[in-house]
Amino acid sequence: MRHERAAAFLALALGVGGPAHGDEGGVPFWFSGQYASLAAVPATPGWSLPMVGYYYRGDASAGEVLPRGDSVTVGLNSRLPLLLVQPTYAPERKVLGGQAAIGIGFGYGRNSTAADLRMSPRGTAFDVEDSASGFTDLYPVASLAWNDGVHNWMTYLTGDIPVGAYDSKRLANIGIGHAAIDAGGGYTYLDQKSGREFSAVLGVTYNWENKDTQYQNGIDSHLDWAASQFLSANWQLGVAGYVYYQLTGDSGAGAKLGPFKSKVAAIGPEIGYVFSIGGLPAYANLRGYWEFEARNRLEGYAVFVNLVLPLGH
Repeated sequence: MRHERAAAFLALALGVGGPAHGDEGGVPFWFSGQYASLAAVPATPGWSLPMVGYYYRGDASAGEVLPRGDSVTVGLNSRLPLLLVQPTYAPERKVLGGQAAIGIGFGYGRNSTAADLRMSPRGTAFDVEDSASGFTDLYPVASLAWNDGVHNWMTYLTGDIPVGAYDSKRLANIGIGHAAIDAGGGYTYLDQKSGREFSAVLGVTYNWENKDTQYQNGIDSHLDWAASQFLSANWQLGVAGYVYYQLTGDSGAGAKLGPFKSKVAAIGPEIGYVFSIGGLPAYANLRGYWEFEARNRLEGYAVFVNLVLPLGH
């Protein structure tokens, strides 16, 4: 029973969206790694407050050219801490036999970015540094999940409403500067007797053009996965990873480097803990990812700290 409640809350915790790295300026919509263990398990009916602390640090390989806003850069590196929240409601009434959940994610963060060389309409500069603090874009999300014994299925729809801190003249931004829509589905195998679990979520992103830069990211694909073992009623230990691959090239008048298709993969450990607040189940999860095989984007590491608090019906 403790495993089931942890699964239901983690399914909400891992649905918080946000910015990551790839495409224009190395920044796609999809927040790689946001789904992990138990991602497809149906949510518990009622209100909840998933929260995510996120930190990313990445660097471009020596001599790699990356677009960033209205500039072209060489030797780019970036640091991005974020705090995201996603008030979520899961109704009692079933939809198509499954458990629905709706929410909207948003947050606040700080991006610090530097480049060895920056070429822009304002000229060429060396050893440039920039930072920006502010609110993220808005990330509405809806999901529908089904359970049949050890098998769980989920489908979701999410997107980006570009209202966050963004300026095409800056190297550092919080928002991505354009709208996007993302859809996909996932599967979770969860054996309550053995405590074994495996999850995978696959999705595709369509991006609208960034009007400030006349740059349109191509269609992106992404796979988030995890496998874990419950060591007790409270503790869970596992491994998680993600693969991001751009299916079609970038386009638009601002895509001066051509199709600029991106890819990256990552893997790392995760640990989860089930506890109670006021007699209601809560859940915490910590995981880290080390990236490899990056192309046309930054490569580094990411850390997630997830916390889901129950708010009742």
